[in-house]
Amino acid sequence: MGAFVLASASPARLQVLRSAGLSPLVRVSDVDEDAVAAALPAGTGPEQVVVALARAKAEAVAAAFAREGADILADAVIVGCDSMLLVDGVLQGKPLVPDVARARWSAMAGRSADLLTGHCVLRIAGGSMVGAADDCSRTTVHFAKPEPEELDAYIATGEPLQVAGAFTLDGLGGWFVDRIEGDPSSVIGIGLPLLRRLLRDVGVGVPQLWVGA
Repeated sequence: MGAFVLASASPARLQVLRSAGLSPLVRVSDVDEDAVAAALPAGTGPEQVVVALARAKAEAVAAAFAREGADILADAVIVGCDSMLLVDGVLQGKPLVPDVARARWSAMAGRSADLLTGHCVLRIAGGSMVGAADDCSRTTVHFAKPEPEELDAYIATGEPLQVAGAFTLDGLGGWFVDRIEGDPSSVIGIGLPLLRRLLRDVGVGVPQLWVGA
């Protein structure tokens, strides 16, 4: 099997894949996520939004390799992902600033919301795309109610500013998640069960990707 490319800057996604026996090549796309979402037809559902963003990232990385004439396109799998939290029917990405993170926690503390993660897998061989598959995972997250001083301290770390939904499951935010219903790896950013199915859809078995296989 050739190269496995992760089209994401997320260290959490990279760690999930490494822990699962892969050694991905990271190539970050230059996709303008807001522009991609804005260009979607009116009424596009939340699942379709995150899948479209994941596809845009994977395709952008494939196009960048093609412009460079990269040898990697002789045999590669490129995976793009995008995660957003669905709260009261509204998709929420990275808050970026403390005030937004605080407002989001005010809305979701003590409640549940759905973490949606779009996945796109592109199979490249001989310089051409020979397979593509995409889908979305949905996991329900039940949030605790942080005490005011706990929330202040959490926001001050900066962690919730750069992650979808203003929380992590595998970091400091895990203290404020009571439970989840669904796939924990998807909440971290890349769902292994769904990724395995999509890889099979493009003719790649997970054992082919394991380091040393």
